[in-house]
Amino acid sequence: MTKIFGAQSTTDEVLEGVDLSGKRVLVTGVSAGLGVETARALASHGAWVVGAARDLGKAKGATGVVRADARNGGGLELVQLDLASLASVRACADDLVARGEPFDLVVANAGVMATPFGRTADGFETQFGTNHLGHFVLVNRIAALMRPGARLVNLSSAGHRFSDIDLDDPDFERTPYEPFMAYGRSKTANALFAVEFDRRHRGRGVRAVAVHPGGIHTELGRHMTPESMQALLDSIRSSLPPGEDFSWKTIPQGAATSVWAAAMAPAEAVGGRYCEDCHVAEVVESQEIRGGVKPYAVDPERAKALWVKSEAMVGETFPAPQLAPA
Repeated sequence: MTKIFGAQSTTDEVLEGVDLSGKRVLVTGVSAGLGVETARALASHGAWVVGAARDLGKAKGATGVVRADARNGGGLELVQLDLASLASVRACADDLVARGEPFDLVVANAGVMATPFGRTADGFETQFGTNHLGHFVLVNRIAALMRPGARLVNLSSAGHRFSDIDLDDPDFERTPYEPFMAYGRSKTANALFAVEFDRRHRGRGVRAVAVHPGGIHTELGRHMTPESMQALLDSIRSSLPPGEDFSWKTIPQGAATSVWAAAMAPAEAVGGRYCEDCHVAEVVESQEIRGGVKPYAVDPERAKALWVKSEAMVGETFPAPQLAPA
């Protein structure tokens, strides 16, 4: 009988009885929160995790639990990665490629949220540059290491509802900056990146999926004031049906959809899709509904256009893989 998981499921519940021995996984953002829990859950079931973080000292301290819980050949190694610097991204990717060790799973987990206006080392708006463009370059540069059957899991968010991407002004050079609008653009981009990466690579057996982990108290909200946090909660609660209230997920519950999409869900069911609460989300138009994904975040044509724009922004092209003739 197929197990049914939902919003309250935890990583350990999702992976119960799953053996990941011999699997190699890359997880970005392993210095706190969801990244640490995702790495811990996978390593505890036998996966070897390559954990990427900007601050290796912080990551080393945060990932003691990953090493402690590792079983059946699972383990952890750390690599340096600053997604806000394409020089750092390329150096990390080049090192992984030079080592030549394949991956069965890439979890693009790291990110920032609702930051004050700023720019990355390469001049991109901070949230779009970090959350999307950094991962866009990293994943594409190591795509050849993803062997048939591998999956890319991109962490998007219900925050994609704040805004579609803006291909004409991605860096807020003309648009007045608003932190959650910028966050929404970046999370929509994360979802669209999964759509197009899946289209390009599914012919060789590599799939991609975007996930929304849910509302969780983590360091992601460190840039928010108490007032902005309360305004966000009020907005969420106003969208709920009468009698229903919002509650935070625990970190193991928040990371559950990532590991479900990575190791449990059928590839054909989740490839190119957006998932939440351990299921594929419905495409919804309504602004009031809490669950679901907006059409623009899974639009294949928007995904293709974003890919072209992203290549132009980073100054690097990533052609679709050439498949051997049948």
